[in-house]
Amino acid sequence: MKEPSATAQAENGAQNEAGKETRKTRQARIPLGIALMIAATVVFAGSSALSKWLVSYYPIGEMLFWRNSAALIGAALVILPATGLTVFRTSRLRDHLVRSVSQSCSQAFLIIAFSMMPLASAVAINFSAPLFATLAAIVFLKETVGPVRWGALVIGFVGVLMVSNPGIDTIQLGSLFALANAVLFGTVTVGVRRMTATESAETLTMYQLVILTIVFAATLPFGWTTPTFGDGLAMVLNGFANAVGQYLWTRALYLAPTSAVVPFNYFSLVWAIILGFLIWGDVPSAQLLVGSAVVVASGMFLLWHESRKR
Repeated sequence: MKEPSATAQAENGAQNEAGKETRKTRQARIPLGIALMIAATVVFAGSSALSKWLVSYYPIGEMLFWRNSAALIGAALVILPATGLTVFRTSRLRDHLVRSVSQSCSQAFLIIAFSMMPLASAVAINFSAPLFATLAAIVFLKETVGPVRWGALVIGFVGVLMVSNPGIDTIQLGSLFALANAVLFGTVTVGVRRMTATESAETLTMYQLVILTIVFAATLPFGWTTPTFGDGLAMVLNGFANAVGQYLWTRALYLAPTSAVVPFNYFSLVWAIILGFLIWGDVPSAQLLVGSAVVVASGMFLLWHESRKR
């Protein structure tokens, strides 16, 4: 066998040192990554509370149109100066359409859930999305799942049932919409994972926001309530808040290891419980708290299990 040349050895050594330096840098940035993730959860929880309040007075399609169009304007101001219209070059237009239509349904289902149940309950059920993402990966990506992951999934779904608070013969309608959102969001996550092989984050973002804005604009003839200046401003700010929250969330994952920052994403549930109590007087039940803890623990265990394998 041919021995590697001195040049090749030097290059490998340099690459190893660069890798170590990158890992050290990411480790050093963990506190900042955690701070950004917590900030993102504050923004997301505030946006969810604002959405729940607005949907009491305005049609869902109208509210989501304002939110996505505002986010589109914000994203375009940041992305287009750097990329120009080349950001829209793609060979996967069909995948972008399917993903965005699925996401439009997901957003609508979540807003409906907000209108029908306490904020914290809807947010807690939304955290089951990673469980459905794992199931989708099994079905669509043919990933192998061992008994440990299956056990975490089953326990997680037990937690979802506790949060959903099903009765003897039925389940709360709002919970069904929250579950539908979690299922769609989980499958969309898997779809995005497949698309990142050829599509940049900028392309994914722009196509999503453009298509979502068009979809919800198409609903406006079926339901429109002219907003007051204050409410219109709130809808626009809601869109910018979502864009800012998404940036903070993405930046946190860029700066620090996923296993270090993602657990803090569950702070959204804490803020949702606080906002639900302060604004609507929702007192969390013991069943909600226990079920939420089970869902969160299952999601964190799956994250830890996947991180350990790498």
